[in-house]
Amino acid sequence: MSLMDHLCRVCDERVSNGFRSGQKCEWFNRPGHFTGTFDAIIKITRNEGIRSLWSGLSPTMLSAVPATVFYFTLYDNLHCALREQFGNKSPFAPLLAGSLARASSVTIVSPLELIRTKMQSEKLSYFELTSAISRTIRSDGYSALYRGWTATMLRDIPFSAIYWTCYESFKQQFLYFLNVERINFTYSFLCGSLSGVIASIITLPFDVVKTHQQISLGQLTTKNCNENIPLAKKGVFKIFNELIETKGIKSLFTGLVPRVARVAPACAIMIGSYEHFKKFFTDQNKENALRIE
Repeated sequence: MSLMDHLCRVCDERVSNGFRSGQKCEWFNRPGHFTGTFDAIIKITRNEGIRSLWSGLSPTMLSAVPATVFYFTLYDNLHCALREQFGNKSPFAPLLAGSLARASSVTIVSPLELIRTKMQSEKLSYFELTSAISRTIRSDGYSALYRGWTATMLRDIPFSAIYWTCYESFKQQFLYFLNVERINFTYSFLCGSLSGVIASIITLPFDVVKTHQQISLGQLTTKNCNENIPLAKKGVFKIFNELIETKGIKSLFTGLVPRVARVAPACAIMIGSYEHFKKFFTDQNKENALRIE
């Protein structure tokens, strides 16, 4: 289910990152200013080809599948343990479980996430990407591979806390009104979609800052750029202030439409599939246990 989800949404990520890539370098021919989501899709396709909409797919798949498996497994175990402490209907159980699971997952896959974002923001060959990474490591050390980690944590931990709290709340409401023990795929899909929209809108500013940090990977030391200028090392809140001062508060919500269009179905597919197969295998295990007895 992780594989299917990320194949569907990598195109939207490419468009979203394209919106935010405002820095320029002579060797790379950017498609210009985007006026909207569909304008971005048209210009990116026209300048770079239809395949460019799926640029960054390889590192996305490499990081997404194990990260998703790890994240959901850790969340489920933490949630079960915390419910025993706080009670089944307490909002603190999903909030804490989601936050801890996401923090662990983000830390593990952060370098691959950085590479994926770089590939989606610029049309680079694997050789050029490798060169940019090598120059960055020589200049700033291996810690540079975690560029954007702080912004990612500030985005993903609140996102997971909000998402899981909303999801479990919506789920409990459906269980109560439908008078059932488990909700089916359709209701899980709906709960996941609504929760994803709410969480993605609230945390979008941190996603914008994270993208700005990660697309700078190797950018100031590439061809035809001044090699004497060190890579920018800007903190999260400094980028916040610069964006607000230069482009206004609305710049923190750049790419809102493609982000919501990506996150809502992604969350819906993931949680709907997860709940469906969780129920399926639970029932299978019960049947097998009865046969053994």
